[in-house]
Amino acid sequence: MSADALANLSLAAFDQMVDATSGFRSRPGQREMAQRIASALSGVTLGEHPDPGKAITVIQAGTGVGKSAAYLSTTVAMALSLKTRVVISTATVALQEQLMTKDLPALAAVLETPFVFALAKGRGRYVCKLKLERLAGAGEAGDDLFEADEDLPPPRGAFAKQLQGEDPEERRMKLYESLAVALASGKWDGDRDKLAEQPEPRDWSAVAAERHTCTARHCPRFRECSYYDARTKLAEAQVIVANHDLVLASLGMKALPELDKCLVVFDEGHHLPAVALDQFASSMDLSSLRWLDKLPKTLQEVGEKIHVELAQDVSTLAQQLKAALFDVGRMVMDLLKVTSSGYDGVHRFKMGVLPEAWRDPMTLIQGHATGLSKALEALGAEVKLLAKEDPSQAVSCSLMYAKLGQLAPKLGSVVETSSLLLAHGPQPLAKWLQSDTSSGLVFLTAHACPIVPGDLLRQSLWSQVRGAVITSASLTSCGSFDYFLQEAGLVKLPHVSTLEVESPFNYQTQGELIVVETAADPKNAEAYTLEMVGELLSDLSQVAHGALVLFTSRVQMKAAVDALGAALQEVVLVQGQMARGRLLATHQARIEAGLPSVIFGLQSFGEGLDLPGKLCETVFIAKLPFSPPSDPVEEARSEWLKSVGRDPFSELVVPATGIKLLQWTGRAIRTEDDHATVICYDRRLLRMAFGRRMLQGLPPYAVSRRVGGVALAV
Repeated sequence: MSADALANLSLAAFDQMVDATSGFRSRPGQREMAQRIASALSGVTLGEHPDPGKAITVIQAGTGVGKSAAYLSTTVAMALSLKTRVVISTATVALQEQLMTKDLPALAAVLETPFVFALAKGRGRYVCKLKLERLAGAGEAGDDLFEADEDLPPPRGAFAKQLQGEDPEERRMKLYESLAVALASGKWDGDRDKLAEQPEPRDWSAVAAERHTCTARHCPRFRECSYYDARTKLAEAQVIVANHDLVLASLGMKALPELDKCLVVFDEGHHLPAVALDQFASSMDLSSLRWLDKLPKTLQEVGEKIHVELAQDVSTLAQQLKAALFDVGRMVMDLLKVTSSGYDGVHRFKMGVLPEAWRDPMTLIQGHATGLSKALEALGAEVKLLAKEDPSQAVSCSLMYAKLGQLAPKLGSVVETSSLLLAHGPQPLAKWLQSDTSSGLVFLTAHACPIVPGDLLRQSLWSQVRGAVITSASLTSCGSFDYFLQEAGLVKLPHVSTLEVESPFNYQTQGELIVVETAADPKNAEAYTLEMVGELLSDLSQVAHGALVLFTSRVQMKAAVDALGAALQEVVLVQGQMARGRLLATHQARIEAGLPSVIFGLQSFGEGLDLPGKLCETVFIAKLPFSPPSDPVEEARSEWLKSVGRDPFSELVVPATGIKLLQWTGRAIRTEDDHATVICYDRRLLRMAFGRRMLQGLPPYAVSRRVGGVALAV
């Protein structure tokens, strides 16, 4: 089929879906988006080819455009025609649920060609039946190989309250027995997310399916495995819904379709750069080292059972590694004692250069950990070989392999982190040490992370992708795609195109943006917060229905909560005081009962929150949402840019804040019938050049300035 015919077929599928949607309102922007996707991807060449055609189209579609209908109809129809598949990647569970329960079923009901869709999850979301059987007491005597990871920090927050006073062992046994019964009876399929109550992370870690502990086809429970059952269903699906973390983590792992043989959609694509940094960051624990006492014993026990002599003296290596990690931990404590007020704190190595005094102990750590890692890997290979050659030993081999595998991630993190801490190239890494005492114990960690996400994405992701759509309501910043293209590694690639599709909403008539002129300078945090809270409380007293207040810090939000009078205390719901779902349900119930209701929230409430109509008639922005200046990766990147004569504030900080502000203001108007006001208390939005840059990237609200309670046109 020619490229033109393929594009026409894809666009026809979009028109078909639109025609079948009852109550549909014409959205020219939505069709423009569908047309761009159809024409861009129709020229893509998938599979083996000496000179393949590539296309990545980056589309910002404003709120209300109907992005999912535009990309689903076109890409799915095209994939079915090409006899290939579509991977749709999101950043949030909420969007995954929308795609799986609403959008994809609606498309499947319309398209003439039937298709199967499935949700992809990481292996750790599923139970390992073999581990669960042993822990629930169904295994043979002497099979007690698995246990909760006691090196993890103790539970905090909701989990800590929930578990208070319970005996940990008794609780775990009850949990594992109940899970085993549910699994055996068919009432549960092994998917953690389908449990009515989520287990405490330390309890789940002992029964979770993991790559390092899995012998796959050699496991005696392979045919009943929850994870591989899900993988089988995934293999049968033409449309796979995943998340950005899983897509990046699965590169080269074959857990998802190969990206040069399918079409890919990245919705909520503005998250990709941050996810890339998280994926390639590494850290190692310097204080919880009991696993190093267990490691040599485990290796020796397994070696004896399968009659394999270890090539290395693992006991000595483990002792040496533990001593070296302990020495570095002590150095961290001494350093943080000098540079911070207590034992909590962060110390970043400037320009990513590890001081000379740290290089020898870190080299020792790397050497000892690498030796142990090789011994572990070699022994694991012998166990898998035995399971393959002698199926009668499959059960014992799977258990031994799982026992070895429990230690592999800890050892791997030490090898990887120490290697990155010792590395030094033309572009520095962010390297830092951290101490956390929030759990009541001191947890010391060392970290290393690349600082330019675009380079990572270009090398690892875009080198494999042939045809992709990247979309979001916030890909431009300050009116330009430049920042996102740079951050995502797409700048100057010839096969990349951009399109901005305007929202169908009439922001001039539906909305208003008011900037309040405070006397206090926002840089003077104490004075500004005091004045801002006073203005906010006055405004909140006028709220008739629903409103959302977005704060830039917990300290700022607490100041507002503490200042609430008795009347407003009955009206305000605060993020963190109850589960998100319950908070939103309470808010909705109050509005439906004719009562006012105001939500106080932080960054996570500034994105993806859909409160149409009376649920949110006013959005209050306490301050421009600059990231905290203490983030070690951002600090390292700013330092590096300054060293090469560039301006990090203009190049990074302003556009990143501009995207957040676009998201925050986007909570106000959610439908064509909404009327809402955005009130920002930060005068810099109008007064400063960087503020006016951010303003250029916002929807075209009617803008006014409020001085002393009087609104003035801008």
